[in-house]
Amino acid sequence: MSRTINLTHAAPWQEIRTTARDWEIAGRDNLLGMLHHLNLIRAFEEAVLDLASEQLVHGPAHSSIGQEGVAVGAMTGLGSSDRINGSHRAHHQFLAKALNHVIQDQGVDPLGKTEPAMIPPMLQTTLAEIMGLEQGFTGGRGGSMHLRWEDCGVIGTNAIVGGGVPFANGAAFSRRKQGLDDVVVSFLGDGAVHIGSVPESMNLAAAWDLPICFFIENNQIAVATRPDESTRETRLSSRGGAYGIPAFKVDGMDPLAVSIAMQKALKIMRSGRGPVVIEADCYRYFHQNGPLPGSAFGYRTKEEEDSWRARDPIDRVAGEMIARDMLKAEDAAMLRQRSVETMRQVVANLVEADGNRRRVIPALWPNTASVDTGLRSDLSEFDGVRFEELESFTGKVKEMTVVDAISTVMGKRMDEDPRIVIMGEDIHRLRGGTNGATRGLADRFPDRVLGTPITELGFVGLAGGAAVDGHFRPIVEFMYADFTMVAADQVFNQIGKFRHMFGDTLTMPLVLRTKCAMGTGYGSQHSMDPAGLYAQFPGWRIVAPTTPFDYVGLMNSALRCNDPVLVIEHVELYNADGPGPVEDFDYHIPLGKAKVVRKGAAFTVLTYLAMVPKAMRIAEEMGVDAEVIDLRSLDRAGLDWQTIGASVAKTNNVLVVEQGPLTASYGAIVTDELQRRLFDHLDQPVMRVHGHHASPTISKVLERAAIAGDEEIRAGYTAMLAALGQPLAAE
Repeated sequence: MSRTINLTHAAPWQEIRTTARDWEIAGRDNLLGMLHHLNLIRAFEEAVLDLASEQLVHGPAHSSIGQEGVAVGAMTGLGSSDRINGSHRAHHQFLAKALNHVIQDQGVDPLGKTEPAMIPPMLQTTLAEIMGLEQGFTGGRGGSMHLRWEDCGVIGTNAIVGGGVPFANGAAFSRRKQGLDDVVVSFLGDGAVHIGSVPESMNLAAAWDLPICFFIENNQIAVATRPDESTRETRLSSRGGAYGIPAFKVDGMDPLAVSIAMQKALKIMRSGRGPVVIEADCYRYFHQNGPLPGSAFGYRTKEEEDSWRARDPIDRVAGEMIARDMLKAEDAAMLRQRSVETMRQVVANLVEADGNRRRVIPALWPNTASVDTGLRSDLSEFDGVRFEELESFTGKVKEMTVVDAISTVMGKRMDEDPRIVIMGEDIHRLRGGTNGATRGLADRFPDRVLGTPITELGFVGLAGGAAVDGHFRPIVEFMYADFTMVAADQVFNQIGKFRHMFGDTLTMPLVLRTKCAMGTGYGSQHSMDPAGLYAQFPGWRIVAPTTPFDYVGLMNSALRCNDPVLVIEHVELYNADGPGPVEDFDYHIPLGKAKVVRKGAAFTVLTYLAMVPKAMRIAEEMGVDAEVIDLRSLDRAGLDWQTIGASVAKTNNVLVVEQGPLTASYGAIVTDELQRRLFDHLDQPVMRVHGHHASPTISKVLERAAIAGDEEIRAGYTAMLAALGQPLAAE
């Protein structure tokens, strides 16, 4: 007969509740400071809702009224160098962290007649950001949902549910890797617990012992859906046990209980024992967005709302203090009134009368000319860099493979720059990953070549967070380009947008390597050419090296650039011989620079990656006077229109050649730009070579039928010549 053995989690899971003794130990000064911050945050949020009701806040206003105790309690013990981020509902967290930062050890008396001088300017800058005004922390770019202030340790809050959690992991990775004592707190809601980025991040944090607290604000509702409608186990802190993470559950309406839980968490994190989960039960008094209660929409009852309001965190702290003669009732009332008056003055600095209404003071809006500021680096980081092309290179050159160039140039840069770390699946095994691109690097840099779990969403987001933290230059490998789809939120919503979204207050020095495996029999989900997809997102630079020489120069540039750079490799080119450097691996090839690889006068061929050598070879075989241009830089803003334009002005005809299908086609992007930019130079519409509609499947003959190759290029050249009145003689 079978035996049943009851199992327990490897990590503790505890609930924290305060006692009368805890309130006495906390002391008057600590509690008074908490009460001061609670009142300021409440008054701030009330002012935001008033402005929103007058339509003076453009976009959503996600109020945190009722949840202030969680934020204020959680910030106890955090310094300015500790990092936090949060979700779309994060005003209270931002303000609690910012208040700690501006006050620090300045001996502030919360019961003074006037608000301490350093507080109103911070409140005004925060409110200006929420209102989308120039004087906001990021020039009004972020608004209510994207709050960032590097100086006080706010990485940047996030409008995507759970979207900021991997970035917080990256900050924790960066801090630990630097040997710092800092910790990171990532706030997420009850609804975010179930989204993929959160469990992936918890697993990575536990596996790598990262000093991060996954702080779950369980406000009992995700828009209008209760936790018991979303999950069977509604005690959300239970998730910690699945990953061996210590977890605490606490009453979020009790700021002191939250503070005690955070002190326990800090002890674990600062001692190098890895991550912690805290779940705080709390309640947002208002609807998901705006000044109406949830009961107005029918998903909550007034009785439920009243029962939670009776446990208000401000009243709780004030009541406990008054009961212990730490505070007079009139002083509690004064704190409340002074906070309201402080916010009245702050608002008055941003709005003015407009008849019977108010309006934003017009001079405070951002200059619309700055709309694209921060989208990309101005490339000043390349000042003084040596650029080379093969034809001008004076160093020794030999035939080598692209895959050898990859591992060699990354090793050279890692020797010189300790900030470079490499992350990806199996890159530390199999003699350099599945294709040998990291061969030998794990042995040389065992603490910087990091094999990851199969969690693209988690580890690319972690790399993004590490890049933003400013101390590392991650190289991420996606084993196949198709895996971008698994990680799309982090790749496009986060990494690609972060710099612009936060008003150019940060850099994003991240390199993402991936391969196109068309023609290898790996089928529809492992054969994607990602150029057309990434080109839709303007935050990404894209390079596609064809030769070992170009790979070295372009990788060096990618690793110097302060923007995210996608480096596309092609399996067909990995082991193909080509010219590469023997000793000098320090040159750069400019981003945004195409190259004429075969001169001609009949028509221009624009192509990239594996189609470049095919286009050149077939032109030679057919005796066609085609000018072939290797685009090399593929992002829209990086297309080399000077080189392209000079060629088209000469030939007046263009053939765009790509290997992949019409879906997510890069050639379509180039063709559209060509016909709008160079229409007057064209003697006929741009012609194209491309694959079919479907992605390539595994059947050898169907895969070949789906993608473009030699036969399609020949047909394209033949059609072009026929259109030019130069038909080839029949064989």
